[in-house]
Amino acid sequence: MPVFESKLDTKSDAFAKNRDDQLEKIAHLRMLEARAEAASEKRRPRFEERGQLTPRDRLAQLLDPGMPYLPLYNMASYCVDDPDRDTSIPGGSVLAGIGYVSGVRCMVCVADSGINAGAATEMGFRKNLEAMQLALANKLPFIHLVESAGANLMQYKVELWAHGGGVFCSLGRLSAAGIPTMTVLHGPSTAGGAYMPGMSDYNVGVKHNGMAALGGAALVQAATGEIADERELGGSEMHASVSGLIEYLAEDDADGIRQIRDVVANIGWNEHCPPLPQRDFDEPLYDAE
Repeated sequence: MPVFESKLDTKSDAFAKNRDDQLEKIAHLRMLEARAEAASEKRRPRFEERGQLTPRDRLAQLLDPGMPYLPLYNMASYCVDDPDRDTSIPGGSVLAGIGYVSGVRCMVCVADSGINAGAATEMGFRKNLEAMQLALANKLPFIHLVESAGANLMQYKVELWAHGGGVFCSLGRLSAAGIPTMTVLHGPSTAGGAYMPGMSDYNVGVKHNGMAALGGAALVQAATGEIADERELGGSEMHASVSGLIEYLAEDDADGIRQIRDVVANIGWNEHCPPLPQRDFDEPLYDAE
């Protein structure tokens, strides 16, 4: 086989200009990603008041430390819900990516409940849908850390419901293909948010905070006049003892993530796979220059 020899002149003015232009674009991308994180972090005091981890802290505790993580679709919803480039928040209220959990390469989605209580937008649904299609095509176990107000009814579109139905259908297709779907129910998750644990194979519910119901107590009262207790209506404890939706009860967010990591470790997903290459992922393979 002939050896490929690059004719690129890395010392030319054109190369230097192209490199500077590309680095400028990357810096702009990182600024937009930081905008979404800053918007979510404004709610940190509220999370801590409830004894919860923030969405990004949940993701960090789920993933194996030191192993590679590939974020996906970070620019979803940019200039869609808000056309102003200076204020639009990218991400679709969802964190998504491929990473290692208990040594298993998984597709991970995290509802960013620091932004609009995790209410799903049209692009957020599409982001989840694309992540699930990748998981199906590449046989990646699917993990969802859920705390979501469901669909954002203030931005009603027919497409929103179509994409939502596609997400729920994809959960069924993953399970039918033998690819495990797993959910940690961290907080209030209504309507579409409740479908995520409702259609997953393995569910962990966090005590006192986790809640899954088609409508919360306020909606029940508005629709039927009945005064319902939120925890009795859809709390993790009720689902673990009455409905059977929840298999594992967790004391808090960190315990819930530990339990789902144990589930991944015990499904034997890597039994017939070659071992992972042993190298220090903190060290780049090639010189940055």
